[in-house]
Amino acid sequence: MDRVSAHAATRPIDAPARGMPAEHPLPMPVQPLDRFDAGLRLPCRAREQRQIALRRALVLGGAAALTGFAVYEMERVLGLAGLTVLEGLILILFALTFAWIALAFVSGLAGLAAAMTSRARISPGMPEGLTAVLMPTYNEAPARVFAAIEAMAIGVGERGAGHAFDWFVLSDTTDPDIALAEEAALTLLRSRVGDRARTFYRRRRRNIARKSGNIADFCTRWGGGYDYLLVLDADSLMTPETIVELVRRMDGDPDAGLIQTIPRLVSGVTVTARLQQFANRVYGPIVGGGLAWWCGTEGNYWGHNALIRTRAFTEAAGLPDIPGNPPFGGHILSHDFVEAALLRRAGWGVRIAADLGGSYEESPPSLIDLAVRDRRWCQGNLQHTKVLRAAGFHWMSRFHIVNGIMSYLASPLWLLLILAGLALALQAHFTRPEYFPNHFSLFPTWPKIDYERALWLFALTMGVLFGPKIIGLGTFLWNGRDRRAAGGLFEVLWSFVFEVVGSALIAPIMMLVHTGAVFSVLMGRDSGWKPQRRDDGSVPLRDLIHRHRWHMGAGLALLAAGYADSISLVAWLSPTILGLILAIPVSGLTASPAFGRAIMHLGLLQTPEETAPPAVLETMRAHLPRYEAAVLDAPGLARIARDERLRATYNAVTDRPLPRPRGTVDPATALATAKINEARTIDEAVSFLTPSERAAVIATPELIERLGELPAGELRVDHTP
Repeated sequence: MDRVSAHAATRPIDAPARGMPAEHPLPMPVQPLDRFDAGLRLPCRAREQRQIALRRALVLGGAAALTGFAVYEMERVLGLAGLTVLEGLILILFALTFAWIALAFVSGLAGLAAAMTSRARISPGMPEGLTAVLMPTYNEAPARVFAAIEAMAIGVGERGAGHAFDWFVLSDTTDPDIALAEEAALTLLRSRVGDRARTFYRRRRRNIARKSGNIADFCTRWGGGYDYLLVLDADSLMTPETIVELVRRMDGDPDAGLIQTIPRLVSGVTVTARLQQFANRVYGPIVGGGLAWWCGTEGNYWGHNALIRTRAFTEAAGLPDIPGNPPFGGHILSHDFVEAALLRRAGWGVRIAADLGGSYEESPPSLIDLAVRDRRWCQGNLQHTKVLRAAGFHWMSRFHIVNGIMSYLASPLWLLLILAGLALALQAHFTRPEYFPNHFSLFPTWPKIDYERALWLFALTMGVLFGPKIIGLGTFLWNGRDRRAAGGLFEVLWSFVFEVVGSALIAPIMMLVHTGAVFSVLMGRDSGWKPQRRDDGSVPLRDLIHRHRWHMGAGLALLAAGYADSISLVAWLSPTILGLILAIPVSGLTASPAFGRAIMHLGLLQTPEETAPPAVLETMRAHLPRYEAAVLDAPGLARIARDERLRATYNAVTDRPLPRPRGTVDPATALATAKINEARTIDEAVSFLTPSERAAVIATPELIERLGELPAGELRVDHTP
C-alpha cells in the first residue's frame, strides 16, 4: 500500500502547511439493502461460533424463561375470574416491558460470569498497520478537541508507536468564528508537537450526511493510505496504551472488521453528568462485559472510540439513503448500527473489547441536553424500522437494531402500562360490576385479583429491574483498587443510594421525554442537527418552566386520578408522581454546576477516574488553558484579510473546493462575492456578510485574497454606490 505516512514522516509541518496530505482515493460503493450476494466470505472460526451459539442460547433462553414465568404469574394475578379486555392489555404490556428488563438482568449475570473468568489480554509487539485517527467535530469547543489530540498523539509517540498513526480533525463546523478558532488551535497544535506527530485538518464546505458523510468523505479521498481508522467523537479521549493495543489486536485478527471499546464517562460536574458517570463506571462493566460475552463476532458499533479496518469499511459499509423524506427517509442518522450490520453481512467480525479500559468520553450536563441528544437518537433508531429487513443481515445484527428501537419504544410502553393499571383501579372503584352474568349461574361473578401473588410479582419485577445494578455494585466493591479509588466502602454505598434515588426521580421525566420524542418522530418532525453542550448545564428558570411544565402537569393529573381512587393507589404511583411534580426543581438542581460541586465535595458519586485521573486526561487538562488562550486570540476575518502571512496560513489549510456542475451556484458564496466587490474597505465588506457568507469566504481562498485587496480603512456606513 502506498502509505501517506511514508512521505509525511520525511517533512516538517511548518506554517503555512497544508491542511491535509496528498489524496489517496478509495472507492466506497453504496450498499443496497434490498439485495445481497450471499457468496461473500464468512468468518473462519467455526469453533468460536459454536461456543458463542451456546452462550446466546443460555442468555436468550434464560431471559425468555424468566419472562414466561413472570407473565404466567401476572396472568394468575389478574385472571382469577377470567381476563377482561383491559386486563389482557395490561398482560401484553407487562410481557413486553418485563422481557426488556429480563434480558438486561440475564445479560448482567453473563457479565458477572465473564468478569470472574476472563482477564484483560495484551498483544505482543508493535503495531504493524498504519492508522488514521479521525476526530470529527461540528461546532464544538476547539480548545478541548485539539488539547485531546495533543495529549493522545504525544502519548502514542512516547511509547514508540508514533510512526503508525496520523491524526486528523475532520470539521463539519458551520459557525465561521468557531472555524477560525479551529484553525488557530491547529496552528498551536502543530507548533507544539513539531515533528513528533503528523496532524491534519479539513473543514467540509457542505455537511452532507452529517458524521457518516464526514467519515465517508475521508475514506473516499484519503482512505487508500491507511490500513485502519480509529474513529473518535469530539469529546473522546483514549490512553496511548489502549490505542496501540487496539491496532495490535486487529493486526492479529484478519477476520476483524471493527473492534469497539466501552467508553467510560469522565469530567462530569453537574449531578446529571455525575449520575451517568457513576452508573457507567459501576454497572457498565457488567452490562458491557455480558454483551461482549454472548455477542462474539456479531457485536455492535456505537459510532466512536472504535477501530475499523479501512478496506472492510469501504467495501462493505457504504450507506445508502432511505427513500422518502425525514424523519424516516433521507440519510441514515444512527449510522453506526447499520455500518456494523453491513460489515457483519460481508463476513467481517464486529467485536466488543470489554476487557480493554482506557477509553473515555463525556456526557450531557443536564436533562434538557439529554433530551436534545435523545431526540436525535430516537429519530435515528426509529428510522431503523426501514433498515430492519435488509437482505443478508445476520440475525444478531437485527437484534441490535431491534434493541435500539426498543430503547425508545420502552418509554411509551411503560407509560401505557401505568395508565392501564390506573384505569383498571379506577374502573373497579367507579364502575358498578355485573355480579350476575347473563348465563345461568348459582353464584355471582366477583372481580378478583390475587393481591398476595401480586406483591410477590412486584418484588420479582423490582429484583429483575435492579438486578444489574446490584450485580455491578457487588463486582465493583469486590475490586479493592476500584473501591478504594472511589472513596471506600461506605462512600460507594452512599453513592449507590444517591444514584438509585436520583435516577428514580429522573426516570419519570425521561419516560415522558422519550414518549414525546417517539410521537414527534411519528408526526413527521425532523430533529435537525445541533451541537451538544459538554460542560455547564445550567438552565434559566424560564426555560426550565417551559421545558417541564407538561411534565409537572402530568404528575398533578396522575396524583388527582390516584387520589380519586385511594391513598394506596397514590402510594403505588408515588415514584412516578413525585418525579413528575418535582420535574422543574429536579432538572434545575441536577443541571447546576454549583450543586454538582457540592455533591462532589461530600464525596458522593466518585469514580476511580475522578480521584485518580488517567495520565492522558491530566495531560489534556494541562494543555487546555493554552488552547483556550489561542482560541480567544483567534484572528477575525478582517484581521486575516489585512495580514498577508495570516492569509497564507489560513488558505493553506483550506480544503479544495468540490466540483460544481455548470449552472449550479452556491448562494452564500455568490452573495459574499457580490458584497466584497461592492465594499470599499475590508471592514465594510466584513460588516456586510452574514454568518453563512463569512463561512463561505473562509472556505474560499480566492475570496479571502479578494477581501485582502481592499483598503483596510475604517468601517463605512454609507452604502450608496
